Amino acid sequence: MGAGRTTMSGTSRARAVPWALLGLWVAVLALVGPFAAKLADVQHDRVTDYLPASADSTRAAEIQERLPGGESTELVLVYHRDGGLTAADRRTAAGQLSEIAGAHELIGGAPRGIPSEDGTTLMYPVATNEPGTDEALRDALVEDVRERATGGGGLSVEVGGTGALATDAGKVYDSLGGPLLYTTVAVVAVLLVLIYRSPVLWLVPLVVAGVADFLSMGVAYGLNQAFGTTVSGQSSGVMTILVFGAGTDYALLIVARYREELRRFERPYEAMRAALRGCGPAVLASSGTVAAGLLCLLAADLNSSRGMGPLGTVGVLCALVAMLTLLPALLVLLGRRVFWPLVPAFGSEPVQRRGLFAAMGTSAGRRPLTVLATGAVLLGALSLGTLGLPGALKQEDSFVDTPQAVTAMRTLAPAYPEQGTQPIDVLTPRDRADETLAAVRAAPGVAGAERGRTGGGWTEITVMAQDAPQSAAETATIESLREALDGSYVGGASAQQIDLEDTSRRDTGIVVPLVLVSVLIILVALLRSLVAPLILVAAVVAVWGAALGIGGLVFEPLLGFEGTDPGLPLLSFVFLVALGVDYGIFLMHRMREESLAGAEPSAAALTALRTTGGVIASAGLVLAATFAVLTNMGLVPLVELGFVIALGVLLDTFLVRTYLVTSASVALGRRVWWPGVLSRPAGPAGTGESSEPPRRPEAVGAP
Repeated sequence: MGAGRTTMSGTSRARAVPWALLGLWVAVLALVGPFAAKLADVQHDRVTDYLPASADSTRAAEIQERLPGGESTELVLVYHRDGGLTAADRRTAAGQLSEIAGAHELIGGAPRGIPSEDGTTLMYPVATNEPGTDEALRDALVEDVRERATGGGGLSVEVGGTGALATDAGKVYDSLGGPLLYTTVAVVAVLLVLIYRSPVLWLVPLVVAGVADFLSMGVAYGLNQAFGTTVSGQSSGVMTILVFGAGTDYALLIVARYREELRRFERPYEAMRAALRGCGPAVLASSGTVAAGLLCLLAADLNSSRGMGPLGTVGVLCALVAMLTLLPALLVLLGRRVFWPLVPAFGSEPVQRRGLFAAMGTSAGRRPLTVLATGAVLLGALSLGTLGLPGALKQEDSFVDTPQAVTAMRTLAPAYPEQGTQPIDVLTPRDRADETLAAVRAAPGVAGAERGRTGGGWTEITVMAQDAPQSAAETATIESLREALDGSYVGGASAQQIDLEDTSRRDTGIVVPLVLVSVLIILVALLRSLVAPLILVAAVVAVWGAALGIGGLVFEPLLGFEGTDPGLPLLSFVFLVALGVDYGIFLMHRMREESLAGAEPSAAALTALRTTGGVIASAGLVLAATFAVLTNMGLVPLVELGFVIALGVLLDTFLVRTYLVTSASVALGRRVWWPGVLSRPAGPAGTGESSEPPRRPEAVGAP
């Protein structure tokens, strides 16, 4: 059976298969629908969802949740007047605190105010077990306290503390769902319209991506119910971005190959089958590298990173299944007219014109070693910017727009320079409470300590340090307490930050090698070579270093960020390596096809770039744009992550894939396929691999 011809049974199959797939998807969505709607119910952004699983501070927080009343909500009310508080101000503060104590069950009743030495500020630390672990009750408590504690006439009143900070952070995470989804869809839609230049075609991949996102929500809910997988605002947001970003990338490759085959096959069904046979391995390997890289996050101790692994994998795999089944079915049912006005006619030849990527390939092929050396030096120089990355991001610096909880902390810092304003929590065995309390009070750097709740065999001790929160001196106090109090757990906001930084370094040292090995294994299996996979992995590692280095030049000097999220190096590495290898797979897989068809190494490399360059560029723009959406969110860690990944994808797309990988392939020649059969001078003939259908070198893969 030649191209463009089919049998009667083939005709029946061509009609039945797409409709069967469409019906199957309708049934799947009907089944998944009720579960997808419940994902928001199991999404939490508690402190423990973002802490290391085995850290002291996490154990302390978990024990506090089990104490009578559950987790305590700690607030600090800050009354401040620049010229000094008046007697009327103090009466106002005392009256408002009495009102708050009457409305809520405060631990110890209405507290006494702690005046600053300069007389400008009055601090009231309060705590309550009233909300327990219920985030909605905690938020309601914070809002009620803020409504009752009001100033005026020059008196400012701010409500801070860990409870208020959690409420303000929760507001930002709650805003991620809707705006993030809508913005991502809008960005992808605009780019697809520009790429396809068709009034209809752009809608098909977008609808399929939306279906995949809905499916991923249902599967994520199922994982949570079956295995207790952590679902946070951060992980669910990244899952959505991966569905639309990676899914659209797969769609671009499939649609581009389908357009090629429509010129060779008369019937859309046959053209789609040939397209999937040609690009299917690349798409499968691409999704496999992303999934493998993300699953390596399961080895992380940080709860937020470990939870992101399964949800990200769910997003990628749901996008893969949708793009390999639902997208082809819809395209076949819609026929050639979906490409209008640029309809690929059967038997026609693509317009041959010297495009951008042909010019890039020519320049890379003319002096490959020069291009390779120049690119390597450039990436290396950009990587030096990592030396300028600011220190670890403090909790109060994590917001793009400063919330009230942070302004309260900033008001307290200069007013109480020699006193801690944020409690340290010590959880000690009940039978050793007196001994521990005495040891804490005698410890250097401790201003005071009081016994708190007791239950479940544990006693809570609230400690106030002499030094400012998250200062070097307070850190030394926490570390000395941990060394001195064997069998007790030291927690609180500052201790959590210490554990977060330590665990992020530990996770990076474990997860990074796992990601590299996993990706290499998949690439070796796909390309049947060792050299080509090493080139691709080295390229994406260089891109990661350069993107992170540019972040070091931008974050503090231009954007004013006071620190870098401790998890940024690890998460950006996982995403850039796993996603960046995608484009290398698209390029190298096509290069291998051309080599199997008998093309010389240089010609195969340049033809692969010319035929896939448009697809890679389009896919890179879409993926970079989807991650760039994170830079519009209200949390500095998300802005930094989105910036580094988007920039890295652009570097990978327009510098590394087009110039460096191509020039390396041209310079190495057949050695790029070593030790595979394609590395032998005899070529593919007689190697046993020539049974693969030869590809026409002139076929164009532009979208």
